Amino acid sequence: MGSSNDSIHYLLFHTIHDVLRAEKILKKAGIDHELVPVPRNLSSDCGVCVKSPVPIDGLLELLHAVPADQCVCFDGKEWKKILS
Repeated sequence: MGSSNDSIHYLLFHTIHDVLRAEKILKKAGIDHELVPVPRNLSSDCGVCVKSPVPIDGLLELLHAVPADQCVCFDGKEWKKILS
């Protein structure tokens, strides 16, 4: 499930409420992240996602209470689904 260190991870959720819950958890843990619009080539029910350079295993472990609908990794060249 791991990925390259230069990868950016996009975590997509079903609702904005889940995005905001995930953001609260990541802020509390001091994790580098930002809320961004879902990239055009991806889809989401709410249009906003969490973007982070942190290794995906750490993100998913922290966010177990707010399961992501989809997690996509972008390594600068291609998109890879990690969780769907």
